[in-house]
Amino acid sequence: MLRVLICDKLEAAGIELLASVGIEVDNRPGLTGEALQTALRDADGAIVRSATKITAELLAQPGKLKAVARAGVGVDNIDVVAATRQGVIVMNTPGGNTVSAAEHTIALMMALARHVPAAHAGMKAGKWDRNKYVGIQIAGKTIGVIGLGRIGREVADRALGLGMTVLAYDPFVTPEKAAELGYSAVASVAELLPHVDFLTVHVPMMTETKGMIGAEQFAMMKKSARVLNVARGGIIDETALAEALTNGTIAGAGVDVFSAEPPPADLPLLSAPNVVLTPHLGASTVEAQENVALEAAQLLADFLLRGIVANAVNMAAVDRAELESLQHLVDLARRLGLLQAQMAQGQIQKATITYKGDLAGRKTKLLTAAFATGLLESKLSPGGVNLVNAELIARERGIEIVETASPKKGDFASLLTVDVQTDKKTYTASGTLFGEQYPRLVQLGPYRLESYLDGTLFIFTHRDVPGLIGFVGMAFGKHNVNIAGMNVGRTGNEPGGEAIGVLNLDSWPPEEAIEAVRSHPQISSVCVVKLPPPGLQMV
Repeated sequence: MLRVLICDKLEAAGIELLASVGIEVDNRPGLTGEALQTALRDADGAIVRSATKITAELLAQPGKLKAVARAGVGVDNIDVVAATRQGVIVMNTPGGNTVSAAEHTIALMMALARHVPAAHAGMKAGKWDRNKYVGIQIAGKTIGVIGLGRIGREVADRALGLGMTVLAYDPFVTPEKAAELGYSAVASVAELLPHVDFLTVHVPMMTETKGMIGAEQFAMMKKSARVLNVARGGIIDETALAEALTNGTIAGAGVDVFSAEPPPADLPLLSAPNVVLTPHLGASTVEAQENVALEAAQLLADFLLRGIVANAVNMAAVDRAELESLQHLVDLARRLGLLQAQMAQGQIQKATITYKGDLAGRKTKLLTAAFATGLLESKLSPGGVNLVNAELIARERGIEIVETASPKKGDFASLLTVDVQTDKKTYTASGTLFGEQYPRLVQLGPYRLESYLDGTLFIFTHRDVPGLIGFVGMAFGKHNVNIAGMNVGRTGNEPGGEAIGVLNLDSWPPEEAIEAVRSHPQISSVCVVKLPPPGLQMV
């Protein structure tokens, strides 16, 4: 009999669903250490909330365990890499708490606008301070929404319903798509900040978003502006926020999430003026708890009983035999996506993938999904985009993904060409496999070349003049950056024209080295790209 381990407290509806389809439920929340490891090995599936940590050590010998479902969105308490290595599927429930989190954002905004917590406390203390708590009207105000995923859009839609103007920033949502939704889009956070009365963040916590709103950003805002964080602690710098509130740089803040939870007693934000604080209540509604419980239980039931994979963060919904036959091409497509994402400047509007030669006759849906995964993954949370959901996420952000095919063979038996169109220009890159398993970059824009597609790439366009390559080598040598490989491509055979250089570096170059190369009068552009190391990578 199939068995599912319930690792954290779960609403009864989820447990009842599993039992109703004939799955044995091992409901023992709070297990730790060896007891948890043993229970996981004896289960076919497991459901966790945020308390239980599924570590690499727990997964070292997974036993019967085939899948872990997270009753919630974030999977940072699950070692996804270790799970993938052990063949354990990790799934999440991204839709269950969307409405509740959006509503809590609006609740904090309302509480700030009308001084509800302070007025309530005054009443409890026997005071009647009508004149002290004069608030502001929400209608007619502008709310800035950073991140137009599920929750960000729900917040924006509710703000529209309240008569607010929505100004939004999302690197993957085009102005045209935003306009369709009733929002105005801007090209950067800095462009958004001076115009908003309320600012709310709805992005994942990752290196690029940690502290993205701090002292510099507060200084760009109106003194009457208020900020909201119901996303992840640390996206808004808590220390800088406390200082901005104390100094009157901004007028108020509503915070539901913290870098450390619960926060330390000496956290300055706890004693800052004009702040409304709640203990991570964004998903704490009866409906949200029940929704994620039912969704997690349904995911495991579908997988264990019917082999259906949905909402997986580490596996595609494709036939295993098909995946094995295409795995090296999948790796190539993802690397091209990662390359284009880091090279493209401006908002991405469209990506056209052209399959040439032998590729034109193969199943390409998986390759297109792999390219889209690479194109999006650096801007989204770890595990937030994969082969299953990449194209959907791209469409939701207004990025058109187009496939074309040409059976005609050119210089290569198989060639994968990707054209990425932004609001500034179109970027072209082509790749192929050498020896059917080694990914190579063979074209960038109009330039033909032959470069490795792994590790750190330093790409620079230049005039093809004597001494320039030596200059670049000396610049990197001066800063102790080793060049592992080098390839130069030209548009034609004549020297002295436009050319491109691609260096494979053994380490990420310091900014001083990059600037030294950029300063050469014959170099027109530089770009540093980080790709996975050599060898087949899991997508």
